[in-house]
Amino acid sequence: MRCLPVVHSSAVEIAGYLGCYRLITSVLTPQVLALIMPPSFSGEDMYSAGSLNEKVVADEEKNVSLHRHVTDFDDPNIDPEAEILDDDSPYPEVRSAVANTDDPDMPVNTLRAWVIGIVWSIILPGMNQFFYFRYPSVTVTGLVAQLLSYPIGRLWEYAIPQAKIFGVSLNPGPFTVKEHVLITIMANVGHQSAYAADIVAVQRVFYQQTYNFSYQWMIVMSTQLIGFSIGGIARRFLVAPPSMIWPANLVTCALFNTLHSQRYAGIGNHGGISREWFFVYVFIGSFLWYFFPGYIFQALSYFTWVCWIVPRNAVVNQLFGYYNGLGMSLITFDWSQIAYIGSPLASPWWATANVTIGFVVFFWVLTPILYYTNTWYSKYMPISTRTSYDNLGQEYNVTRILTPQSTLDIEKYKHYSPLFLSTTFAISYGLSFASITSTIMHTILYFRKQIWIQSRRSLSEQPDVHARLMSKYAQVPEWWYTIIFVTMFVFGVISIEVWNTQMPVWALVLALFIAFVYTVPVGMIQAITNLQVGLNVITELIIGYALPGKPIAMMMFKTYGYITMGQALQFTSDFKLGHYMKIPPRVMFFAQVVAAIIGGTVQLGVQSWMFTNIEGMCSSSQPDGFICPGTTVFGTASIVWGVIGPQRQFSKGQIYYGLVFFFLIGAVAPLITYVATLRWPNSVLRYVNFPVIFNGTNSIPPASALNYVPWAIVGFIFNYIIRRRHFSWWAKYNYILSAGLDSGVAMSIIVVYFALQYPKNGMIGKQTIQAWWGNMVSLKTADYGVNGGGTPLLVMPDGRPFGPKTW
Repeated sequence: MRCLPVVHSSAVEIAGYLGCYRLITSVLTPQVLALIMPPSFSGEDMYSAGSLNEKVVADEEKNVSLHRHVTDFDDPNIDPEAEILDDDSPYPEVRSAVANTDDPDMPVNTLRAWVIGIVWSIILPGMNQFFYFRYPSVTVTGLVAQLLSYPIGRLWEYAIPQAKIFGVSLNPGPFTVKEHVLITIMANVGHQSAYAADIVAVQRVFYQQTYNFSYQWMIVMSTQLIGFSIGGIARRFLVAPPSMIWPANLVTCALFNTLHSQRYAGIGNHGGISREWFFVYVFIGSFLWYFFPGYIFQALSYFTWVCWIVPRNAVVNQLFGYYNGLGMSLITFDWSQIAYIGSPLASPWWATANVTIGFVVFFWVLTPILYYTNTWYSKYMPISTRTSYDNLGQEYNVTRILTPQSTLDIEKYKHYSPLFLSTTFAISYGLSFASITSTIMHTILYFRKQIWIQSRRSLSEQPDVHARLMSKYAQVPEWWYTIIFVTMFVFGVISIEVWNTQMPVWALVLALFIAFVYTVPVGMIQAITNLQVGLNVITELIIGYALPGKPIAMMMFKTYGYITMGQALQFTSDFKLGHYMKIPPRVMFFAQVVAAIIGGTVQLGVQSWMFTNIEGMCSSSQPDGFICPGTTVFGTASIVWGVIGPQRQFSKGQIYYGLVFFFLIGAVAPLITYVATLRWPNSVLRYVNFPVIFNGTNSIPPASALNYVPWAIVGFIFNYIIRRRHFSWWAKYNYILSAGLDSGVAMSIIVVYFALQYPKNGMIGKQTIQAWWGNMVSLKTADYGVNGGGTPLLVMPDGRPFGPKTW
């Protein structure tokens, strides 16, 4: 008799295995396991599930084979001792959100899906591009399209006749979940403003360069679709393996299955109301509640209660403030703030814990030490802001150091000021440096085996029920992606060579090489943790040294290096969603490409119309609020990194030279934990992930402690306490709770904005509801400061400058 993992075994072997299993579990009871292992290893859910023996008996009665799940790396998302069913995912998160069945005959590639999807591909990019240039703004997310597409699809089902035109059915029958998924993916592809569109806007506003539509279109298309081609090539590493769970997609899957009343085993048999009604109640509650922190009682959002007690104490406000402080007040009642960096209900607790450790160590321990010891002259600035300063403590005026050709004037620079950053801003740069090297080192140490195996394994040979179900559908040939890559690369070369962009072809090749190298390592980390490592800082650093004094080239290089990877991961994330929901890959491919082309074209058209027809576009005094805040930040970054350059910030002898050593820290830290886990393989060290620790706070700025501390608290409550003690409730409702909260807030933000803030340029209730204590108390603190700029600890007397004497 052998006691070994069994995947496809005879009945005799299974019986022998179960006999050994009963013997082992009779000795290793949950009580014994709790003494010798961490709680996560002693059973998936001791509080709400039956005993291990009961599970074995139940599965034996169902005549279902059991096996130990063995991943190709040490996966912190799975208990290595857990027994799993062969016909479902080994991950309880996936089982609770994704059905382990498929209906290959279910309509998906229908006229209805394409018409609704294309309409969303026009409306969302156009609307969001219009409001992108306005402040205050609103973003209509793909979640809104997901919700509204359901009643639209059902209306089509009942209102359109069941006839055919040229052999194409106008109404294929009931609106299916697969059609709904395809529509939502098309809406998601281009709903955000294309990053390259900002290059065009910055060229207009900052450098008075207005090139024709051909240039604009090729820049946007090449940056968007080259990423898709790289993502398609990487899908064997990031989509097919069952360990690549992509947590954010689980919320979306749960919502799809709830709206379409899908039933599957992973939901469990927990009693209580149905998931459909639970979603309705949460959605209504979230929608109505947001009116309070979003408009009626805004102090509930920035709940800096400690600062209200001592509003003028600078130190207290720096430590406990939310606007420009370190967020030790802990609490907010605004879900939009809690989920600003992503829903805490979707992130695995171990990943949330890593982010929290990074935040506490670097922002609650290191930042105060550096600030109150006046490192980098930090006391003369607020402790946490998203802007840069001169040596008078004022916002850095980049126009004072430019020539008429928008290049650096060295003499003006020497007579003005070096550039200073708030402490948290500087720390965020150091952490970005560490995340770059730690990502590569972590991938080499932990993922090398899986990458090697996946490079040789076909997409139909994955040890996963969802991959087996997807094997029925024809895969997308590699040459399709190659054609897109070559075509878009040619577009990129033409756009940078025919027009004056300051960027040589070798820089384009280098940027794409960086994106290609980092797509799989960053994608694997994101697929496991729900957190993405950004390449924006490293691309700015490289091009700043390689091509100093060329801001247009800096923007181009950053976009091709950073956004190409981002688009590749967006593509693979959507492909994983299609993988979970069993959408044919070739249909997915065409839907994403078509939506990207339509969305990018619409955005450029809207942007061109706005600059032509809106007077004073992007000026700070534009009367309708079209002051272009995102474009201004992007343009300023092009000057800081492309004109001043990193050599005047991070080279030896410069103010922030010490941050360069974060590259070394990032490379060494994963090696230390790797060696330690070899010695203690079952210790808590297996959950330590330094790329997540270093990069988890990469949204600071513009995010602040307000978006991290409550996020961590909510994640701890639901994905640690409730998941362990009430697993059946968690499995049934957790992702639906997240979807309901997200959906309600998304719809409420739109209603509040268009009904109460957009009309009359925000003057509704200006002297009444907007002026009462609950909307003003947080603004009358040192944390908020003058015009939201925070409060420094020190001010030089008589307006004298601080900092070095020469630079």
